[in-house]
Amino acid sequence: MAKSIKDIILPDLGEGISAAEVSEVSVSVGDQLNKGDTIVVLESDKASMEIPSDINGTVKEVLVKIGQEIEVGCLLIKLEADGARDNTKETKNQTDENSDKQDAPKQPTPENAQSDIQQTYSSGDKIFASPGVRRLARELSINLSQMKGSGDKGRVTKDDLHKHIKLQMASQRGVAQSINKKVDFNQWGGTEEVKLSKIKKITGKRLQEAWQSIPHVTQFDEADITELDSRRRAINKELEKKKIKITFLPFLIKAITHVLKSMPEFNSSLNHTAETLIMKQYYNIGIAVDTPSGLVVPVIKDVDNKSITDLSIELSEISNRARSNKLKPKELSGGTFTISSLGGIGGKFFTPIINPPEVAILGISKSVWENVYNHETKSSSPKYIMPFSLSYDHRIIDGAAAAKFTSAFSQTIEELSFKEK
Repeated sequence: MAKSIKDIILPDLGEGISAAEVSEVSVSVGDQLNKGDTIVVLESDKASMEIPSDINGTVKEVLVKIGQEIEVGCLLIKLEADGARDNTKETKNQTDENSDKQDAPKQPTPENAQSDIQQTYSSGDKIFASPGVRRLARELSINLSQMKGSGDKGRVTKDDLHKHIKLQMASQRGVAQSINKKVDFNQWGGTEEVKLSKIKKITGKRLQEAWQSIPHVTQFDEADITELDSRRRAINKELEKKKIKITFLPFLIKAITHVLKSMPEFNSSLNHTAETLIMKQYYNIGIAVDTPSGLVVPVIKDVDNKSITDLSIELSEISNRARSNKLKPKELSGGTFTISSLGGIGGKFFTPIINPPEVAILGISKSVWENVYNHETKSSSPKYIMPFSLSYDHRIIDGAAAAKFTSAFSQTIEELSFKEK
């Protein structure tokens, strides 16, 4: 018995991802796929991701290739699905019939004839489009003859034009603009030219856009994490048999969430009109991860409902998937606040760049032991001090609020009791 042919399309890739480049095609015609098997690997403006099959079956046709830029809804493969009845011919006949019905031109009526006169214009170049579409195309220097219209008689619609514009934007996305003039650097010595990875090029573009469009201000502060370090060591000793190691990051996530709840404007986003503020009632923390391909920001969801151990396990898993290019689209979207930690590397302070559409980002630097003088006891003692930086969108947050936020975070780190749920 034959099996039905299913079209496997590119699903919704998540917030902020409308198109991506095919970096790997993991299937060939004749391959037997199980549900969950990878079809293609894509590189978007945030990370690499695997797109799996949602059904079992045999690959009959592969319709994408490496290097191709594809959008949500694009047809990836045709799959002969398992467990279906013999309806291949029937399906084909039905498809042909439906196609004939869809392609058949509508019979003119007094109403739609008048509509055609008002909405559609055809010139000697045989391009059908409304005056409004033609006007917008002229303003944007777009050649309508390059588009295949989806309307009646091949008319180019407003949706066709918008889709074309989005494709053009996607094809131009991914490379940060350089202000450097062309120079022959070999005149001063040997050089080597290394191509940037897709993720690095796109990350550079996004960071440049964020820096240029958001008025950044950075507030610097520090926190005494001496007691926190003791608490962390005690927990690690308790979890030693389970082979779970707790870093400082889960504690910082808990502390920042505590402060975000008391200062909700830091957990918001400016809406698309820049006239209202979206106050979010959930707490999803993005964690900047350095990978061989470049910087990515996976998101830990609903952190206020997770324990220190839960967060530690999830952080370890998601970081490993990020470094091996195995993040799923849903793991890269929905963030409300981001933490970028260089604590394990070094440096005193740095200025992190905000991750749109968020309004603030926390940068953690390397903690150091310092001899701190206490004016009340008139004595000095060693303290483990963690420097940190808060970059914020000055359109939403003023300096006084930022100073209160960093002070509250520092106090929370020093005083909050981090006990397992």
